Amino acid sequence: MKQRTQPEPVTSALLRDWLPEHEERGTVLVVGGSRRVPGAVLLSGIAALRTGAGTLQMATAERHAGGLGLAVPEALVVGLPEASSGAVSRDAADVLADFVPKAQSLVIGPGLTDVDETAALLERLLPMVAPDSPVVLDAFALGALGTHPSLGDPVRGRMVLTPNDVEAGYLLDAEVDDHVSAAREIAAKHDAVVNLMGVVAAPDGRLWQDSTGHIGLSTSGSGDVLAGLVGGLLARSPDLALAACWAGHVHAMAGQRLVPRTGLTGMLARELLDEVPQVLVELRTR
Repeated sequence: MKQRTQPEPVTSALLRDWLPEHEERGTVLVVGGSRRVPGAVLLSGIAALRTGAGTLQMATAERHAGGLGLAVPEALVVGLPEASSGAVSRDAADVLADFVPKAQSLVIGPGLTDVDETAALLERLLPMVAPDSPVVLDAFALGALGTHPSLGDPVRGRMVLTPNDVEAGYLLDAEVDDHVSAAREIAAKHDAVVNLMGVVAAPDGRLWQDSTGHIGLSTSGSGDVLAGLVGGLLARSPDLALAACWAGHVHAMAGQRLVPRTGLTGMLARELLDEVPQVLVELRTR
């Protein structure tokens, strides 16, 4: 397929014309969290529910599992063993062996720490993923993939990567000068759909760009919300590019709705979550 030299703009009209023909509401499994970053899994998990996941499962450091279950009573929560650093241990793969093969989509990375433990965990987890299930990688999972690109081999062609500029640099092993070219290169290198700062690139050369976002979306935890939105949409439709474009636009529009109340610099990532259902309604009906 010939590559586009310029991305196609993502608009509400485009997304309405690009609805999946058949939608299910499958199970999303979010794997992440650590002793120091317990809330990231919550943000991603609720985001997945807000975009229509039928069942939510969250796996995080054992010490936080009970509190997470109370905070999100809609979810099944699995406690995972910790390394001495407080990161989720590579041995968590043994606990997750009953859950990973049954998930319709997986989000791995929000709140994970320690790139070596994460890499070892991915090495064991990704071969367990069902053959038709997509995987969203975020945060330290992207750092691990950048250091060890072969980790993605078991799910090549079924990954969505949601890096920020720093994580994109790890994936490219180079500084990011231009989001369009960087997203295209990452997509081709890792055979994945990439959502990088509003640019969505598919490995076949297709490109889209969403200009709806603003500086407020750089707030802490916002990327965890985006990853969860993608995971929730993938539990309804397996189209990676569709999920990445829809999630990016919903994320940005949720931020736009908050601006009158919070300004550009006062919004919190958790506030985005309550805006998501109304954004979805508006996108589908206007």
